[in-house]
Amino acid sequence: MDSSRSGQRAVIQFLRAGGEHVSQIYRRMKEVYREQCLARYTISRLCQRCEVGRVNIKDLPRPGQAHVVTDSATISAADELIRQNRRITTREIAVELSISKGTVHHIIHKMLGYDKVCAQWIPKHLSENQKMARWELDPSGIQEFLH
Repeated sequence: MDSSRSGQRAVIQFLRAGGEHVSQIYRRMKEVYREQCLARYTISRLCQRCEVGRVNIKDLPRPGQAHVVTDSATISAADELIRQNRRITTREIAVELSISKGTVHHIIHKMLGYDKVCAQWIPKHLSENQKMARWELDPSGIQEFLH
């Protein structure tokens, strides 16, 4: 038994084409689907749509925020901005690339693997050479930070 919305829409469409009234359709569907049954108002609305000729049982696309695909050009542009200025903020990157701050955050932390330490972006996992270079620049406790 298909208890999905589109499955129930198909049943409603079938029963309505057979001449059943909304209350009869609701009663029959409630017996079969129990807790997963669509609400009576929803069934009534779907019956009205069937009467005006809507035959598609799938959800129609709705307007909303489009998903921004983080392509390699955007990722490399963000990386280049960070390499040029280690103190750049996510807001500045978002403005520069015309993308949301959430997308910038995802690119920086998940895709590029940067963390912000002392107001500078650094890679999460430093190589041994990078660790030694940082140690030479600041020997006063950087070792504790790195391990």
